[in-house]
Amino acid sequence: MKNSLSTAEVESYTQPFLDFITENPTVFHAVDTVAKRLESHGFTKLLSREQWKYKVKKGGKYFLERNGSSIIAFAVGRNYECGNGAAVIAAHIDALTTKVKPIPTKATKAGYIQLGIAPYAGALNKTWWDRDLGIGGKVLVKDRSTGKIQTKLVKLDHPIARIPTLAPHFGAPAYDPNPNPETQMVPIIGLDRSGAQDTDNLSDTSLPGTGLLQGDSLFASTQPPRLVNAITQKLKMDDSATTASDIINWELEVFDTQSAQLGGLDKEFIFAPRIDDKLCSYAAIEALIASTSDTSIQDNSRPTDDDKILKVVGCFDDEEIGSLLRQGARSNFLPSTIERVVAALAGDQGSADLVSQTFANGFMISADVSHAVNPNYLDVYLEKHAPQLNVGVAVQADPNGHTTTNSVSTAFLQRVAEKCDSKLQVFQIRNDSRSGGTVGPMLSSAMGMRAIDAGLPQLSMHSIRATVGNLDPGLGVKLFKGFFDHFEEVDAEFT
Repeated sequence: MKNSLSTAEVESYTQPFLDFITENPTVFHAVDTVAKRLESHGFTKLLSREQWKYKVKKGGKYFLERNGSSIIAFAVGRNYECGNGAAVIAAHIDALTTKVKPIPTKATKAGYIQLGIAPYAGALNKTWWDRDLGIGGKVLVKDRSTGKIQTKLVKLDHPIARIPTLAPHFGAPAYDPNPNPETQMVPIIGLDRSGAQDTDNLSDTSLPGTGLLQGDSLFASTQPPRLVNAITQKLKMDDSATTASDIINWELEVFDTQSAQLGGLDKEFIFAPRIDDKLCSYAAIEALIASTSDTSIQDNSRPTDDDKILKVVGCFDDEEIGSLLRQGARSNFLPSTIERVVAALAGDQGSADLVSQTFANGFMISADVSHAVNPNYLDVYLEKHAPQLNVGVAVQADPNGHTTTNSVSTAFLQRVAEKCDSKLQVFQIRNDSRSGGTVGPMLSSAMGMRAIDAGLPQLSMHSIRATVGNLDPGLGVKLFKGFFDHFEEVDAEFT
């Protein structure tokens, strides 16, 4: 569908984005929700362990997951021919967070029960003090009737934990600019009701403090009993027969429980946690859905029958820590997915040369949030390179290879923006500041694909809560949908 989104349609994405952020506090919840949304719009789930030869077809829409924390969705044009280009949007769906340690049980101190957590990337900074924190994530549960291990998602989204500050009355320690994250930023999760003393000096090797993992039946014994009980009670809502002994392991995050919400005098802001980079992931997925839907949001027209390309969205985990894991963008997840799609459709043609041709004919938007201008620190921004909220996506430039942007890719996206009536901004950091990185360079270099870095601007990057404009989710959808819709005609101008 090649119609540009109207103003009303742009606004229609605001509340769903708020809901997406609030209801999906961990990367596992976010990917699960994306998968369900794709299925509801006609996308079929593929399994990496199975052959795709007779499953992937022209005109089809598909998705696959890896680790439950990364997801790739794609649509094959009705008139696609192997070797034709791929229009790709790559984002990361992980966010700064804190993770529960493998054995998080802590000795009781001054009557408080505390939880051992570790920062993921730049989390556990001072914005995490005095926040209402919940706990959730992925839990592995053994089905006693079959003996098979199942993955279930759990979230204790009422406030469970809190990292208390020290009152300023105590002097210098309260103003320490570098508190110890191991000893001074440990959340409290309850009061000790047993009267038990500090267990640091106990030597019984069965205690969790020894670090022994002696089998699946003992996992619960290595965890705080009341946390195990709370998780078990949540699991019982799906299966009343579940017990603590059925829990084999888990990956839990500690997250801000405050809802995403509108703010400002005219509600022109979104105040929310986990914006970086669920914002661009959300916009990219919604753009793919809108671009490949059977009817237009705007005028109920049928989709064009001349699509000859692959339309691809990849939402990756682990960007904030370097993308090196199997679910990260630096893995083979995206290149191998495109390779397998081409192979499944190539038949007897052979696919190696066709894959290289697909990469050469493709174009990728590396979509990660950018820095919006902060009115209190105007002097740190490069003049004329300070994006604003509620204007549109910002192209991100960097002369040292931290982004993929160049003159050709910028001109390409400008033509897309013109065709879908979107505005492009530009950001580049000053020479006396340090630029961040994105998934763009690693993916572009791995595939040899033309690429640009462009994302929606936000305030307070890497804070536990950040700010974007209320129209920004929809403005992202508008440009990204335009990229999918107009890729072929714009690409023809550059060949």
